[in-house]
Amino acid sequence: MAGGMDLGGGKGKKSLDVAINLTPFIDLMAVTISFLIMTAVWTQIGRLQVAQAGGPATEEEQKQEEQTKTVQLTLFVTPTELRLAADQSEFPPIEAKRGSNGKLDLAPLVARFKELKAQFPDQSAITLQTEDKVRYEDLVRIIDQCIGAGLPQVSVSAIMG
Repeated sequence: MAGGMDLGGGKGKKSLDVAINLTPFIDLMAVTISFLIMTAVWTQIGRLQVAQAGGPATEEEQKQEEQTKTVQLTLFVTPTELRLAADQSEFPPIEAKRGSNGKLDLAPLVARFKELKAQFPDQSAITLQTEDKVRYEDLVRIIDQCIGAGLPQVSVSAIMG
């Protein structure tokens, strides 16, 4: 018997040489490997940069905040107006005007952001507080304008009070 083990069985005994079909096993491994690869990619895509707001800051973070001149920047978004507040001071409200295409005109907001970046060049964070009636499309466009104006750390929350 070639390639197998002969147990010395005579007539009537089956040999232990059996051809195993490996095709289903290879198919199973190919599918399993593809799922593992896709899962690894999805976990990388789904990862977000999250920082804890508030809480006690470490000494190093406090020193860094003292060296950089920043303020608590908040943009209140309602369907009728946009109000920008820096720490305790508020800027005049910007009326939410819509153009002929129905989109919100954000040119005054961009100009206000430019003024702020001139005063506070190290500022990189802004909090958007929105009412429930604000259109999602408008909110996304405002977030895009914030990032484009050099404020990449955008937080969104509901208006309090």
